[in-house]
Amino acid sequence: MSNIEIYTKSWCPYCYQAKALLSGKSASYQEIDVTTDGERELEMIERSSRRTVPQIFIDGAHIGGFDDLAALQAAGKLDQLVDSAQLYGAA
Repeated sequence: MSNIEIYTKSWCPYCYQAKALLSGKSASYQEIDVTTDGERELEMIERSSRRTVPQIFIDGAHIGGFDDLAALQAAGKLDQLVDSAQLYGAA
């Protein structure tokens, strides 16, 4: 099981951008589509305390949404988080 999880909805452009950013780093992730799954959406809200998608977790730590992921990338910190997750079997 992947150590990178991303809660998404099928119509969400930010979800597509987050997945593209992670895929561009060859990071495997578990996508949890909550478009029509109310229980999983409640799970996402409980874990993140947020109602918007995407919500991203790396090694169980809440990263945030796409803007937060992009900020990590801009600060040069995302590679280290992704590499750390891959060391523990995410990729």
